Amino acid sequence: MKQLLTLKINGESHEVWTSTHKTLLEVLREDLRLTGTKHGCELGECGACTVLIEDEPVLACLILPVEVQGQDIQTIEGLAESASSAAELKPHPLQTAFAEQGASQCGYCSPGMLMSAKALLDKNSKSNLKTAPDRQEIRAALSGNLCRCTGYSKIIDAVEQASQHESGSINKS
Repeated sequence: MKQLLTLKINGESHEVWTSTHKTLLEVLREDLRLTGTKHGCELGECGACTVLIEDEPVLACLILPVEVQGQDIQTIEGLAESASSAAELKPHPLQTAFAEQGASQCGYCSPGMLMSAKALLDKNSKSNLKTAPDRQEIRAALSGNLCRCTGYSKIIDAVEQASQHESGSINKS
């Protein structure tokens, strides 16, 4: 059985005619060709498929797209920010920090890590204190994202670097 769904992804509306049994992950990758969100364990244990729904990290392998119609969905493809030129994209501070810190080795977990980290930074920037999260808060925010390669210290360093950039820009406004 198929159903017509309207999904708001990375600020754009997408209509997709798809099987009702497909997960959000499958619709993103197979129907919409947004392959940055990774297919990992299919059990909600690895975090490779993390996307943001209404600014909260959600495992796309565990949710049906019909459940999130009309909600803001952000994937890794929507993380970069528009630059001065309409055709250019500027990397998000998290993407820059991951590159500078060498926080990715194989890169498979990176999209999920980046999306979970973005949720943390956004939550902190909206708080009354507007402070950068400490290393323990970063570890807690990333606890649902598994990495087989790095040992996590460079990932935490990268999130910490980006959070200092973000909190610095917040305090300047």
